[in-house]
Amino acid sequence: MSASVSPQGFVTVRGRGYRPDEVDRRVAGLTVDRDSCWERVAQLTEAAEELAAELVELRAYVATMPPQTYESLGEQARLILTTAESEAARLRADAERAAEELREATVAYACDTGEAADEVAHARRKDAEGRGQRAVDAAHADAAARVAAAEKDAAQWREEATEAFQEMRRRTAATLADAEQRQADEWEECGREIAAREAESARRIAELEEHGREVVALAERRHAETEEAARHRQEDAEARAAELLAQADVEVERIERVTARILREHQEERDELRSHMTHVRNSLAALTGKDPG
Repeated sequence: MSASVSPQGFVTVRGRGYRPDEVDRRVAGLTVDRDSCWERVAQLTEAAEELAAELVELRAYVATMPPQTYESLGEQARLILTTAESEAARLRADAERAAEELREATVAYACDTGEAADEVAHARRKDAEGRGQRAVDAAHADAAARVAAAEKDAAQWREEATEAFQEMRRRTAATLADAEQRQADEWEECGREIAAREAESARRIAELEEHGREVVALAERRHAETEEAARHRQEDAEARAAELLAQADVEVERIERVTARILREHQEERDELRSHMTHVRNSLAALTGKDPG
């Protein structure tokens, strides 16, 4: 009995049609291919959906965080986000391609096996569905693990960002406190300098006034002595007394002018010092933003 090969790859026997064992082997092979395609499509589709959902959640979570979070934490967060987007796009493309291949394989399978192959495939479809469900469950578990890991990483990043912000606040407060202390020290030093200069000016004025009083007293004593001598030496004493009085008046006038000039210079120096201190207070107030008071 001669045999031939059909377009579907089956060996036909004259008078008996296809050999059952050959059909079974061919159907089994196609079923395995079909099951692999279905399982691959299910896995890729589920993984793509889970990654897309995970990406949406991560984006929503990132939107609630401060804008500078990823910048301050480095490249790791941006790398995870970019990787998730790329992985989702890749899985989606693989799923679409596998689905197209499955459709083509299904058409070829229907043409090759006909109704007989469908009956065999139906018997094995339930087993494939069970394996597909197990793959789906595994994909769910993997996605849940990835989400948990992402949430853990996000919590850690947020904690690190909070710690960095608190550290920045502490350093800022310390800097401000140091600046205020330096300002207080400079203000106190300026106050001491002003007080010392005013005390020195008061001391010098007191010395000049005392010297002026001594000069006046001396002139008065000389004047009295001159008058006393004039009573004894009438003629000569009058001329001498006039000369001494004139000298005394000139001396008094000179001392008064010197005293007035010194007092005026010290007053000008005091006014200049007070003007300088007012300028210092205004400059410090402009730097610190406080009222010079």
